[in-house]
Amino acid sequence: MLRDRFGRSIDYLRLSVTDRCDLRCTYCIPKGFKGFEEPSHWLTFDELERLLSIFARLGTSRIRLTGGEPLLRRNLPELAGRIARIPGIRDLSLSTNATRLGRHAQALKDAGVSRINVSLDSLDRGCMEQITGRDSLEQILEGIMAGKAAGFDPVKINMVAMRGINDGEIDAMVEFCIAHGFILRLIEAMPMGSTGRDASFMELGPIQARLQQKFGLQPQALEIGGGPARYLATADGRASVGFITPMSQHFCATCNRVRLAVDGTLYLCLGQEEKFEFRPLLRGGATDAELEAAIRQAIELKPQKHEFREQPEKIIRFMAQTGG
Repeated sequence: MLRDRFGRSIDYLRLSVTDRCDLRCTYCIPKGFKGFEEPSHWLTFDELERLLSIFARLGTSRIRLTGGEPLLRRNLPELAGRIARIPGIRDLSLSTNATRLGRHAQALKDAGVSRINVSLDSLDRGCMEQITGRDSLEQILEGIMAGKAAGFDPVKINMVAMRGINDGEIDAMVEFCIAHGFILRLIEAMPMGSTGRDASFMELGPIQARLQQKFGLQPQALEIGGGPARYLATADGRASVGFITPMSQHFCATCNRVRLAVDGTLYLCLGQEEKFEFRPLLRGGATDAELEAAIRQAIELKPQKHEFREQPEKIIRFMAQTGG
């Protein structure tokens, strides 16, 4: 098992297969940004399979496919199938904006993806156009329902709560998710790059207390996917609401995650600069033993905690460059 210098077990890798996206969410990618990674720098499927196989031998058992928007990467179901067959990988999931999920859902499910997280910040068409930069709601909802029909379980809906933008829709989103059997996860905006710092941050503590009372939510000990959310459930156990609070109540002491960007850069923390470059090793003839040693070296770089509160201006890169 991989352990960092603070004793945390690192068993979860979030793999960005592209930094590109077909939406321009206000808290993620700057409007008009064109500085995406060159495709020649993207790790190939063969390189990814090799590197992830070594991570798996070292105890990494959870892989999440992210972006950007991962469904922009050609032949993603093929890559998913190759990862799902790696010995030791027991959980393969996908984060998506769902605009393209309708045409790929069944192929991804057949390839071995078991769970999906979908970004959906509003059920109002105009609000979603304001947030994402285009009229996207209908396409996203169609994708979500295609994912449900394909058998993904659970389907998680990720909603970034933003004061004055979508905070009046949280109750409606809870009701929508309860009605469809989805898990809602409310997320505090993080100051990742200028876009994240410009997001209308709101603390989730008061919202959690209000929802708990209105919907009769009760603390839930069930771990769902190995991520940082703290969950409450309805009394009948049929629906759950998670709260991800990196700003008001951080979870750094139990962080089990690292992020591999599309160019082979391993980021050890969203809110710090520590990183390790794997592409030069993969393309420079490194042996598996050398890659294993490099992974162990990289994990030693993982910092104790982020400093979003103390130094909100510190991280210049935006979320899509790091991987969701």
